[in-house]
Amino acid sequence: MNKIEHIGIAVNNLQSAGDIYEKLLNSPVYKIEEILSEGVKTAFLKVGTNKIELLEASNTESPIAKFIAKKGEGIHHIAFEVDDIRAEMMRLKQEGFVLLNEEPKQGADNKLVCFVHPKSANGVLVELCQEVK
Repeated sequence: MNKIEHIGIAVNNLQSAGDIYEKLLNSPVYKIEEILSEGVKTAFLKVGTNKIELLEASNTESPIAKFIAKKGEGIHHIAFEVDDIRAEMMRLKQEGFVLLNEEPKQGADNKLVCFVHPKSANGVLVELCQEVK
């Protein structure tokens, strides 16, 4: 793993959360996109080299909708940048981590992603991210 790629925050309303975080971070939302397969709409902000991803459910069956219903708005996941997502997935499986998907899938911000089950990482949902070249 190379570095923290971003921190994901689940929100009820992307527009109002974006306004809050723009003021808080003194930085604009630079990208908004919807990932239909995941039922989520995302907004990204950057502070220096650090990124925040705001996540709003786009339907009631979305993992984000379920997260907010159970835990409320707040930190949803921490994402780490990797050079080779498949090799990192294999390494983590060999170390005994439970992955939420068997193959990387297309995520936001031009990334291939895979999630590590929170029960494997002391209650933290971990995302692996590899830039699609």
